[in-house]
Amino acid sequence: MNIVNPESMARTLDVLNEVFFSGTKLAKSDREPAAKWIANRQGLRFSYAGMPAPLDNECDRELHVFTGEPIKSAASASHILGEEACRALILLDVSDKYVASALEKATEGMMKRLLLPSGEPNPETFGMYCCAMCSCAYWRHLAVGGLRDSKKRLAAGMEALKEHRKGNGQWRRFPFYYTLLALSEIKLPSALEEMRYAAPVLQRYMRRSPKDDVYEQRRRILAQRILEKC
Repeated sequence: MNIVNPESMARTLDVLNEVFFSGTKLAKSDREPAAKWIANRQGLRFSYAGMPAPLDNECDRELHVFTGEPIKSAASASHILGEEACRALILLDVSDKYVASALEKATEGMMKRLLLPSGEPNPETFGMYCCAMCSCAYWRHLAVGGLRDSKKRLAAGMEALKEHRKGNGQWRRFPFYYTLLALSEIKLPSALEEMRYAAPVLQRYMRRSPKDDVYEQRRRILAQRILEKC
């Protein structure tokens, strides 16, 4: 399977996220080259906090998260791609010292952004990080066991998300489908509560005629999965 796009971290991750989303099993011969290519980007120019880096000028292009919402700044793109890359390395589950070392260095780099100079957790970044979209990428990384104190950080994140409810099944600031994608991966009662809050919106969405668009297809599959959980 052709996973790596040598000209784009975003496109490489999109292929991998499609694989993870669909539940497709990858052979070792596919997983290893993909993991090593991502690991080789760790800490390079345009890296965010030492995580795997996008390619030169990639963040100047129009980029989207897996569910189609646009990433609105180069800094956000660098951060989101870094979190998604670390998540991919964890899910690829390759037994390789080079890959393990790259992931460890990326984790250390990001943890420095999450801790106070004293080494204590920073309450401002414990449950959320930067903007709402960046927080979703952060949660997706935490949901697969990345970084440290992942369960406690996710629990704090769900409390913060609840405070952003608009009262109509959506949230202030948070990209609706990318947020739901993260929630669908978080194994906490509070995440299920937020999915149930959004369920009426998804029920109305599923009654609409589908569009012939890859993001639309992903959103409808996601909506169906969430409604089945609720």
